[in-house]
Amino acid sequence: MKLTFVGADHQVTGSCHYIQACGKNILVDCGMQQGANPFECCDIPVDEAKLDYVFLTHAHVDHSGNLPLLYAKGFRGNVYTTEASADLCSIMLRDCAHIQMQEAEWKNRKAKRHSGLEAVEPAYKMEDADGIIKRIVPCPYDDEIEISEGIKIKFTDVGHLLGSASIEVWLTEGDITKKIVFSGDIGNKHQPLIKDPAYTKNADYVVMESTYGDRFHTTDHPNYVENLAKVISDTFAKGGNVVIPSFAVGRTQEMLYFIRKIKEDNLVPDFPKFEVYVDSPLAVEATGVFQKNIHTCFDEEAMALVNKGINPLTFPGLKLAITSEESKQINFDDRPKVIISASGMCEAGRIRHHLKHNLWRPECTILFVGYQAAGTLGRVLVEGTNEVKLFGEIVEVRAQIKQLPGMSGHADKAGLIEWVTAFEKKPQRVFIVHGEDSVCNLFSECLKIEHGLNAYAPYSGTRVDLITNTVEYEASPVVVKKRTRAVSDVFARLLAAGQRLIAVIHKNEGGANKDLAKFADQINSLADKWDF
Repeated sequence: MKLTFVGADHQVTGSCHYIQACGKNILVDCGMQQGANPFECCDIPVDEAKLDYVFLTHAHVDHSGNLPLLYAKGFRGNVYTTEASADLCSIMLRDCAHIQMQEAEWKNRKAKRHSGLEAVEPAYKMEDADGIIKRIVPCPYDDEIEISEGIKIKFTDVGHLLGSASIEVWLTEGDITKKIVFSGDIGNKHQPLIKDPAYTKNADYVVMESTYGDRFHTTDHPNYVENLAKVISDTFAKGGNVVIPSFAVGRTQEMLYFIRKIKEDNLVPDFPKFEVYVDSPLAVEATGVFQKNIHTCFDEEAMALVNKGINPLTFPGLKLAITSEESKQINFDDRPKVIISASGMCEAGRIRHHLKHNLWRPECTILFVGYQAAGTLGRVLVEGTNEVKLFGEIVEVRAQIKQLPGMSGHADKAGLIEWVTAFEKKPQRVFIVHGEDSVCNLFSECLKIEHGLNAYAPYSGTRVDLITNTVEYEASPVVVKKRTRAVSDVFARLLAAGQRLIAVIHKNEGGANKDLAKFADQINSLADKWDF
């Protein structure tokens, strides 16, 4: 019964944890890294084809984005997650694949213009996204689900995103049972639309995030509607646009919720009919998923509107840009407007085009409404850079760069402490992950010194024996080095195919001799064809 830390250890993105127990190989989350990460992540300890299950806390790409890559490398097990997360993954993972394929196409066009550059393959393709989506098993909140002999799980609403959950995992080997709780991302209280985090009563071990483990959002709960209305009013008075880089899932829907209220209460009186553009096909689809899951995920305030027949996510003047042509037309309209576009950290997507058209205009405002990871364009802008490079051109930053105070889907330090101290009995150990390097250390020390918890912030590669509560292998940080030459993407796919073949062979052990002989002949025939 072992737990190995793979991703988002002393860094914020790429969440991934590996459990080996009850004869099964399990991942909890399989996220994509975003921005600049200071440390290398270890490989998953087994070939992807040998993994049996994935337990997914929520649909954000830093927790789910590499699921199609698992499929591309041979994984054919089931992915267990909540019903709303399953709905969101069905659109988000296809969007991730689309981005991967677009970026590979762009690099290959560049390779044609520069002799000597090798063609690249996307990390995964649309068929990989479609394949993993078919492996997703939707689960209700609060039900204990038996996965296999000795393994049970339960999803608890943790209030971070529609469908987000902490996952309780019970592992039984012989007469020993251990319970591990994976927090996922713990939500901020009093968010619009979704419920506050629910707490868990007991655990032997806790693996918890620490994104804001070194800071507090604000002393008072901010009035998001009034603050947003002031930004819109001040910017429109100067003749500018309010450009909001926003995560397509979660934050965009919250912005629509606030703007509906702004319009209803006429909080921008000089521009009562202002238009709002949602320029993200993914955000439009995600909004539909929110509408589908209102009864299981919406909080009391949002449900009160629904029960009155009011759609909390729409209003007069809302425009949806789906096609690239509709997206381009937005910036040809000189009237002041609000533009909400993905991605939230400005790393990809249509938001970069809107930045190119608006960053150089002093009358405009770029309003950040979410966490900006180190190394992302969003983080660079928030930290006050004077210029950025977009599509090969230098663009001066003359627009106002602002953040909406207190706007976060993550609990702050107080919220994190409230969640972990809600356990009725202190866990044997609390593992601190999903935070920047210094934050993991500071929050771990805080829990030890101020709350008497046995807290520990592991680096990627650390392995723990859950039966004896001992660290079998304590990994040291491995600083990311600049790679001079990567292994061919196509050859990597070939290796992954070989690993899957080995896994299939092992799974057929004990089969009928006639079938195994036929299988062996087919493999040898294929090997003879390529053995030159």
